[in-house]
Amino acid sequence: MEIAHAMAPAGEGGGGGGFAALLPLILLFVIFYFILIRPQQKRAKEHRRLLENLKKGDKVLTAGGLYGTIVNLEGNEVILQVADKVRIKVNRNYIAGLAKE
Repeated sequence: MEIAHAMAPAGEGGGGGGFAALLPLILLFVIFYFILIRPQQKRAKEHRRLLENLKKGDKVLTAGGLYGTIVNLEGNEVILQVADKVRIKVNRNYIAGLAKE
C-alpha cells in the first residue's frame, strides 16, 4: 500500500478550483452568444421590421419559393398575385423577403 500512496499525485489546495473550472464554460457561452445567438436575433428583428412595412405593390418572395406582388393586406393575411388572374392568400409570417427586381 505504501507504493500506491507514493505514486498518488500530491494534494494541492483546491480553494480556487471552483471558478477556474467554470471559466471555460463562461468563455464558451460568450463565444456562442457573439457568433450564433446575437446575429440570429438581429436577422429576426430585421425580418419583423420588413413584415411590418409591407405595402401594396411590393414584390415579395415567400418561404415556399413563390414570387408575387402584394395585392391586399388584411391583418395577418397577404394576398399575392403570382400570375394574371391568379391570386393566393398566405400568412404574413411566410413572406421571406422582398424580391430583387
